[in-house]
Amino acid sequence: MKFFLSTLFTLITLFSASSLTQAQTPFARAMQDGQHVLLMRHADAPGYGDPQGYQLNQCSSQRNLGERGKKQAQAIGDWIAKQGIQQAKVYSSAWCRCFDTATLLNKGPVTKEAALGSFFDNMSQAQKQTQELMNLIQLERKQHPTTPIIMVTHHVNIESFTGKVLGSGDMILVKVDSSGRALSHTLYPSP
Repeated sequence: MKFFLSTLFTLITLFSASSLTQAQTPFARAMQDGQHVLLMRHADAPGYGDPQGYQLNQCSSQRNLGERGKKQAQAIGDWIAKQGIQQAKVYSSAWCRCFDTATLLNKGPVTKEAALGSFFDNMSQAQKQTQELMNLIQLERKQHPTTPIIMVTHHVNIESFTGKVLGSGDMILVKVDSSGRALSHTLYPSP
């Protein structure tokens, strides 16, 4: 009996240490340090831009995720979980391909946020939209300093904020200052 209890204690200790190690990956530590946000480009949505006359409140009028994109979004959510992030505050552009990607990550309820909306059709909005994104990040990091934050958006938004172009489903972990301005980043390709 003593041997059994000793073995059981050892297994529990090893399992706990393994769980703790998983939760303490560099990615997980950064996501919870109050200085980082994860921006992600929506998963694969075949085509380019949106059809003329698309409506934000009508997914059938937009370019949407294909089957590959849906599987990609789920795989990304699984990858994030393996890094030690099970739950997060998740924000999304109102475009259906972003919202669907954010939902398929399975990291919690998804909130639509105008600051993440695409300005692809009107590039003159880049500076204004990027400032709104920085304001959102500043507010969220202040209100929720240790909560992981995931923001699913479009390539134009990410490029304007970080200077980097991401492929579909790629992620960029951005270190920000107290005003929400990007200081540095780490790229994570879609798994």
